[in-house]
Amino acid sequence: MPLPSLLRQTDCRRIYFIDNCRRIGPSMFEAEALGLGAMYETGTIRVPRPFKVGPLPTSGSFIIMEFIEFGASRGNQPVLGKKLAEMHKAGKSAKGFGFDVDNTIGSTPQKNTWSSDWVQFYGEHRLGYQLKLALEQYGDRSIYDKGQRLVKSLGPLFEGVVIEPCLLHGDLWSGNISSDKNGEPVILDPACYYGHNEAEFGMSWCAGFAGAFYDAYFEVMPKQPGYEKRREIYLLYHYLNHYNLFGSGYRSSAMSIIDDYLRMLNA
Repeated sequence: MPLPSLLRQTDCRRIYFIDNCRRIGPSMFEAEALGLGAMYETGTIRVPRPFKVGPLPTSGSFIIMEFIEFGASRGNQPVLGKKLAEMHKAGKSAKGFGFDVDNTIGSTPQKNTWSSDWVQFYGEHRLGYQLKLALEQYGDRSIYDKGQRLVKSLGPLFEGVVIEPCLLHGDLWSGNISSDKNGEPVILDPACYYGHNEAEFGMSWCAGFAGAFYDAYFEVMPKQPGYEKRREIYLLYHYLNHYNLFGSGYRSSAMSIIDDYLRMLNA
């Protein structure tokens, strides 16, 4: 159905937000809509409800979603922490770790093949995939070889930890966090999958989470043993992705984390 025809059929009492891109097919927006829909269905934190995804008449695609009038701030930090934890607690998957479709993290493909083993999933589809991209794109054998040693040595970081597949936003940085006109937190533009809840903090280095955010979060989702030792393993995925997307400015941060873990794990 042509986009103008679709718009004429919408309820005139509702306001819609329309995003479109002539460079991509509908699969990326379809994945975004599935993620938004999954978060919306938890009934916890506010997200734009998706309505329609489709191809544009000539090339590219569009997504139509609920329009949310943003407020003047990114919302109350304790409320954001509490609502995010409630989403993680409510959004569970019987299929394991992954998602029904692959999606993107920025413009990088994000593989979401289902797995019953979190360490295997994170090692292969998160760290391993990014390391492979760095090798292919930059010929960076050093970061690839050291990174693969780390991937093979992740197990001890998760000893004694109960890991349930939680619905994650997946790309939670300041640009994807806002508030509505009433001050309620809103999150958008996700890269959803079901994973370890701690992985949600992987973009904390550019999210601006305050201590009050974490206090409220952990009241709902208590810390697991070894949380502090695992924190940077989740930063690493996003530093590697930024290295692959934006270049060498992020390489040293990624390599530093890898080296620190190799020493810690005696790997």
